[in-house]
Formats: sequence, C-alpha cells, structure tokens
Amino acid sequence: MFVAAFSEQEQRELAEKLTSLLSTYRHISDSYIIEFFSESLWDTLPVSWQDALGDLTPPQIADLLLDREIKDRRYPSVWPLSLLALRSAAHALSFPRKAPGGHSQDTGAAVPDEFQSNQSQSSLLRHIFRKHVKPKKQHEIRRLGTLVKKLCDQANCSSVVDVGSGQGHLTRFLSFGLGLDVTGIEADPNLVSMATKFDRQLLLTLAKENQKLGVTATESDSIGATSGSYEKNQRVEELHLEPHSCQTKAEELQNTLLTQKNDMNTSDSVAQINTIFPSGMATEMLTCKTVSVTDCGANKPRSFLLTGLHACGDLSSTLLRHFANCPHVQVITSVACCYMKISTKESPNPPGVFQPPFSTDTVADSCSEYGYPMSDWVRGLPGHQLSYKAREGACHAIEDYLHRLREESSLLRTHCYRAILESIIRAERPDMRRPGVQTVKKAHALSFSEYACLALPRVGLPADVQFDPADVDAMLAHQGKVVAYFSLVLLLAPVVETLVLLDRMIFLQERGFQSKLIPLFDAAFSPRNLVLVSVKPKEAQS
Repeated sequence: MFVAAFSEQEQRELAEKLTSLLSTYRHISDSYIIEFFSESLWDTLPVSWQDALGDLTPPQIADLLLDREIKDRRYPSVWPLSLLALRSAAHALSFPRKAPGGHSQDTGAAVPDEFQSNQSQSSLLRHIFRKHVKPKKQHEIRRLGTLVKKLCDQANCSSVVDVGSGQGHLTRFLSFGLGLDVTGIEADPNLVSMATKFDRQLLLTLAKENQKLGVTATESDSIGATSGSYEKNQRVEELHLEPHSCQTKAEELQNTLLTQKNDMNTSDSVAQINTIFPSGMATEMLTCKTVSVTDCGANKPRSFLLTGLHACGDLSSTLLRHFANCPHVQVITSVACCYMKISTKESPNPPGVFQPPFSTDTVADSCSEYGYPMSDWVRGLPGHQLSYKAREGACHAIEDYLHRLREESSLLRTHCYRAILESIIRAERPDMRRPGVQTVKKAHALSFSEYACLALPRVGLPADVQFDPADVDAMLAHQGKVVAYFSLVLLLAPVVETLVLLDRMIFLQERGFQSKLIPLFDAAFSPRNLVLVSVKPKEAQS
C-alpha cells in the first residue's frame, strides 16, 4: 500500500505557511543580486539586519544563516527576532534535501562514496553504463533506475516510458541493466542520434564479451546493473536487434493522442502532451523489448511507469497531468528542474522557452493550464504567485554555495564584480538594465579592471569605458555585504522549490492520488535531488 508522507490537511496548511512567508519577503526573493549597488539593495533591509549581517565572515554566514543542521550557533552580536524568525521558518518549512547515505550540507563539494576510489567512475555501476556518462549522471541514473525497478516490481509493472530521454543513459540502464521494457521519448533529433549511436556501441560491446564467454543471445532478464565480473547466466535479450529511432510528425502524434483522448474520455491530455514535443517532432528511441507510448489507446494496453529525469520547466507538470488522466499510467517518478521555465498566468511564455509551431488554437488550449500553480488549493491562496526571479533562484545549489562560504573561496567575488559592472553599464546606458553577460572565464582570478575589459564588449559597450577607480574600490569594499544579501536570497530558494513541488503533490491529492517526495540524490552532488513519486490505487487502474 502506497501511503502519503503527510495528510491532505497538512499539505494545505504547509502551502498556506509557505505562501505567507514568501509574500512577506517577496522583495528579497524577487531581487537581482547584480542590482545590489544600482538599486541600493542593502538599504532595503531593516537597519537591525544590516547591523547583524554586515560584518559577518563567509564561514559565519554559512553557520548562522544557511546551514540548517548547525545546532550550536555562536553569534558575534545580538540578532533581531525578525531575522531569527525568517531563518527558522525557512529551514522548518522547506522539504529536507538530505538523501539516505548522502552528505550533510556542511560537506560542500564532497562526492558520494561510490566515487571515492575514482572520481569519474561510480563503483556501483557497470562499466558499460558509465561510458559517455558524467559522474553526476551516473549517480542519478543508478539511484533513479533502482527506484523505478523497485516500484515496477511492487506494482507488477514491467514497462517504462522515459520522457525527455536525451542521450538515453537512463533508458539503457533501465532496459539492459534492470531488464525493464523501455520506451524513450526525446524531441531533439541530435540527442536521439547520439542515443542510437551509444545503443549500437553497447550492443557491440556486449556481443564481444558474450562471445568470449560463450554466451548465446537467448532470453534473460538483464546483464546486471552493478560492477563485477560477468557470470555465465548473464545475457542480453535480442542481441541481434539493431536499436533504431522512428520519428513521428507532431500532427500524426496529435491524431493518435486524440484517439487516446476519446478512449479515455478525458479533456486535456492532448493539449498538455503537446508541450512534450516543443520542436514539433516526437521521437521514440527503442531499445531491447519495447512498448510504444501509443499503446495507451490500444485494445489491450499495458500499464506502465512514466518517468522524467530532470524534466525541464512545464514538461514535469505535463507528465503529472498525463499520469492523472491516462488510466494506463500506473506509476510516476518525476524529477523536476528549470523552475524559471515554468509557465504561469503572469508569465505564460517564460524567457528562453521555445514555442511549438502548432496552430493558434492548439497553443491557446495548451496555455489554458499553467505549470504553476497546478492545484486548485494553491491557486486560491493569496500571495501564491512566484516571479520568474524567485523560480530562477530556486534552481541555485545551496550546498555548493555553503562550501564556497566555508572555504572563503575567491569565487565569492563574482557577484560583486557583476553588480559593479551593472552600475557602470547604467551610468553609460541608462536604458540598459540587467543585460545578459556571457560568462567571463575565471572572473574571480582577474582584477576588476581586467574583468570589465572582457565583459563590457559582451553587452555592446567599448572595453575602455571610463569609470572612477575610487568608486569601484568603494564598492569592492562592500563585497561582504553582497555575499550576505545573496545568502538571504539563497535562504528562500528551498522555500520556493518546496512550494512548487508541494503544489504538485496537492494537485495529485485533489485527483485522488497519494504521493511522496523523496530526496533521492546526494544534494551536494546533484542539487535538484527531489523525486515526486505516485502510485495509483488498484481501483484507478481499471
């Protein structure tokens, strides 16, 4: 029996507290650190807060403000109750991020135990699943894959649809490593091409190793997921099968889903599923035994688990709606990212999000339901709105910044440099606000003058723009205050993320589905580490 981590009433009460807290401190979560000097952000804080935070060292900021696990805090001065209350509320209301066996916040850049002997190769993953895969992704596919396999076993379901499958790393691990029937769906033809290439390489490697061991290509569950030598009973099913990709035009997919819609008698599955394929092209990457996602409308459809590893922006909310509407989706595991790309009523077309080339009516239908809020409850709460900046801030890695603070890293000066640059830009071009500046490599190792010479041309200004060195030195002297203010913004980041994910839990609860939020990955290694899991009750699967 799948039981929710906390009750519907507790979820709603938490949502109320989160929206109240974020409404109170919206001026902090909505602020841009690059405007620290140009908008006098420090002066927007209460004087008592300025006195408490202004002279703290970076390690003190880490211990006294950001690290929720510190028990014995020693203050160099008396802090105002309002600041203590903000810190306590932010820590208490945010979902825990520490994974079982994961590192504490104060370990900063430490890597999981599986990478202790070799920082680029997980000791818990077979070599064929590590090839072409970065350590962070190795960690993620192993943990998520293990969870997916466990849920499939519990739900008596062997089919998986991986949406946003990219280069197919998770798909291959689920299929070849864990013996599941997997369909990967990816919109980018270039990524599908890479996935197909890697599939062929894996099959060739397995064929050679099996040939050495005298193993024939007969049916077997899987080749094994973890490291270790091959055994005689480890085989790959259908080694002769060439992985291939088939592309379906968006119009054809839409017709298929319209049929599915009629079969399911639902109202919004087609409009929502359109956002899965922003390029107008649906691409299936098939490995080993496969089940097509279009089987959802077939006469004898198989139930399946729907998963998305770091499904960007509205893709995560789309998958949750599909889970709720399609009776054949039995389980969902959703790992979200890129909250700033979520559509809202206030920002239906967030910056940087590609709009699909469908008809005007289709786009209008797909925008009738936004990525946030999804639930009726949160939508009805006063102050529930989350700005683009607040959602962008929720994507920051608090564990990484804690490490920088404790190490008093020179990287901390980067925000101060950019804030000073913003002041110079506005003095030269008052109409230019927050222009995008392409990252200056190793900016922290440069003097400000060197940084400015490289950065100014990137916003269309000459490298020799004149500025007063004395003014720059005066602003550089306030680097500690820039760090302290940014830490306040970062304090609220997990609160924003919690509200976004809680809204999705309440959305499922409103439709009769219980859910859990699990800190699955080591947050110091993979910052977006929370996976939303929901399993339909048996009566909902008929």
